Amino acid sequence: MLQFQKFTLDNGLRVIYHEDRSTPLVCMNILYDVGARDEDSNRTGFAHLFEHLMFGGSVNIPNYDEPLQRVGGENNAFTSNDITNYYLTVPTANLETAFWLESDRMLSLAFSEKSFEVQRNVVIEEFKQRYLNQPYGDIWLLLRPMVYKAHPYLWDTIGKDISHIAEAKMEDVKAFFKKFYCPNNAIMVLAGNTSLDEVKRLAEKWFAPIPKGPDNKRNLPVEPEQKEFRSLTVEREVPFNAIYQTYRMCSRKDKEFYVVDLLSDILSDGNSSRLYNELVKNKKMFSELSAYADDSMDKGMFVISGKVLDGFTLEQAEKAIAEELDKLKTEKVQEKELQKVQNKIEATLEFSEMNIMNKALNFAIAELLGDADQVNKEAEKYLAVTTDQMQQQAKQIFRKENCSTLYYLAKN
Repeated sequence: MLQFQKFTLDNGLRVIYHEDRSTPLVCMNILYDVGARDEDSNRTGFAHLFEHLMFGGSVNIPNYDEPLQRVGGENNAFTSNDITNYYLTVPTANLETAFWLESDRMLSLAFSEKSFEVQRNVVIEEFKQRYLNQPYGDIWLLLRPMVYKAHPYLWDTIGKDISHIAEAKMEDVKAFFKKFYCPNNAIMVLAGNTSLDEVKRLAEKWFAPIPKGPDNKRNLPVEPEQKEFRSLTVEREVPFNAIYQTYRMCSRKDKEFYVVDLLSDILSDGNSSRLYNELVKNKKMFSELSAYADDSMDKGMFVISGKVLDGFTLEQAEKAIAEELDKLKTEKVQEKELQKVQNKIEATLEFSEMNIMNKALNFAIAELLGDADQVNKEAEKYLAVTTDQMQQQAKQIFRKENCSTLYYLAKN
């Protein structure tokens, strides 16, 4: 069981501390409760743009990376539809450098025109390279608006359209920062070789003076239930035909998530999984085939995707996948098969506890979900899943009218 302490500053910043004396390092993880779902539909891609802007210099520190590297630190960040997360590691002796750097950019970014232009161009190039000019790169630009019609999950983190970033104004960017990058919209985790007293001292010194921001109450549109099969066919310059199926499913916050996540493991986790064993290894129909449960904070997607080998049509491929899904609906998973994936996920969770960066992120996400102590209850929730629950969820999710399919054809 992972031990931790938690306290909240007067400005609303939640701080979680986990001691790990087995390492000479400390990891600082700051999770901002803002993602692509919080953007204006006419100004998308801002959360991802800010992931870049936050490294462009703050009021008192023109270059974020330089002082961190000087004290032996490393850092990175990522954005999703739900969160924006920044993390760094430093030797224990240099922990205050981390507090200094992160507090200054939470207090105020520099917002120089030069930094804005540089990072805007970086994001535009990323949009072109990863989404427009790469084989299969535009999949989520096509799939999301097919799956979602009302909820802002209908656009990807990179944004709906490249023009939204290209035409972004400085005042739009400043307003987005002021609304979301504030202490009461953040969770800070310190994991590693330090003490609670030191964490409290440094948090009070560097973060307590930062003013509280607005209370961000989400009022996102609820996605209506999908009642008809949706499909889209496109042709691209790619080596193989591909198929992408998405089924609407529960959210990461729902108790059913653990059942659905294990269903994806039954189908696609490892060489003994059903889809690999039957359709890749035995029938040699796909070069690759995977399934995963989306861990979105609002109702998400169960995704099955595969590249179809020459000699097979997309119709044959779709039928073969449907047969495997039907087995989950008509026949209960064997206890032995369920136990195998449960043991595997239990081992994965235990292994993740060996890394301070993993622990820091897991604590932050658990706190966002409602309780940091959830990190200690994840395994038991997976182990409590039954074969009856798996069959019930398979019947609920894998329905034709709950499916959106992208047929991705290779041009002859």
